[in-house]
Amino acid sequence: MSEQVQQGVSQNAVKEKIWTRDFILICIANFLIFLGFQMTLPTISLFVKELGGSDQLIGFVVGIFTFSALLIRPFAGQALETRGRRLVYIGGLIVIILTVGTFGFLASIAMLFLMRIMQGFGWGCLTTASGTIASDVVPATRRGEGLGYFGLSGNLAMAIGPSIGLALVVLIPFNQFFLICAILPAFALLAASQIHFKKGEVKKVSSSRKFWDLYEISSLKPSILAFFITFTFGGIATFLPLYTAQKGVEGIQYYFLVYAVSVMLTRTFAGQLYDRKGHKAVFLPGTLLMVIAMFLLSWLPGTAGLLIAAFLYGFGFGSVQPALQAWAIDQAPANRKGMANATFYSFFDLGIGIGAISFGQIAHSFGYGSIYATAGFSVLIAMILYVIMTRKKTA
Repeated sequence: MSEQVQQGVSQNAVKEKIWTRDFILICIANFLIFLGFQMTLPTISLFVKELGGSDQLIGFVVGIFTFSALLIRPFAGQALETRGRRLVYIGGLIVIILTVGTFGFLASIAMLFLMRIMQGFGWGCLTTASGTIASDVVPATRRGEGLGYFGLSGNLAMAIGPSIGLALVVLIPFNQFFLICAILPAFALLAASQIHFKKGEVKKVSSSRKFWDLYEISSLKPSILAFFITFTFGGIATFLPLYTAQKGVEGIQYYFLVYAVSVMLTRTFAGQLYDRKGHKAVFLPGTLLMVIAMFLLSWLPGTAGLLIAAFLYGFGFGSVQPALQAWAIDQAPANRKGMANATFYSFFDLGIGIGAISFGQIAHSFGYGSIYATAGFSVLIAMILYVIMTRKKTA
């Protein structure tokens, strides 16, 4: 009897393990994918400028990428459940490799615009699948912690990717630069090919649900909050290099490093805090730090202010994002985790896309500083909505 108990305890310990072979592989792949992506994030605006584009066009080039990702996510979520994780993840990864590799050979903004649409389709499939795969391979009782560690692989790429990108574009032509950015996800493809993916479940779907049941309703609350949080992203990633150059503030390459290190610090405890005490212990403190960071960027008195804002924003976002994602997934039935992740990332992308396009117009009409004041008010709206959503009961 005692041996059976010991065996049961041993099996339970194995079940609760986070750092399995598949989890390590998906983290390695995620790091390489995000490294290539983060290298392009602060440099795409410089490429558009080289092609003769304005601030408004920069906003549209950034925004169309996220809107195309948004369009594909619900269908990617459906395919994750019916076709399996491998098809969606590997297919999206191949599209990313091909599109990013061609950027530097494009001679017009119109062609770049079309290629960004294709890249968005690949990104929507890839990131919807990767978050779902990560949630598959971590124990449900440690999902907040596991997704925090998974997010850390992307944050590590954030720590070095933008700085590498900004350094490389002054040393090599854009065609060589974007080829390097495409090679990194090609290595991710090698790691991903070794993962044991969850297979899809072939189901008969009624005609009334097949075309309309594209989102997971139970995940809407955290997803809506994610929209107002990620609305701030378009201003930071797209216009901050141009804003600091205009104001003569140095240290933009260190902004992304400090931001990413700050996010990584939060990953060591925020996920565990969510697992123990829920999103109420994480959301409001994290969003308050983000609001302070946005208004500090709007003022931007110098390099010290820039780096303090980076730390505060990273600490806040690093706490809030995995908590919202875990909340969205936890609310969904077992057979709807892929749809829950698709719903979450759809609103995530919608915030980035609308933010980027809106900020392009704001920058054109009112200047770069107004972007960050607007972003601060967006996070304040998220805080107010959160209080309203959780007033009666907790999720």
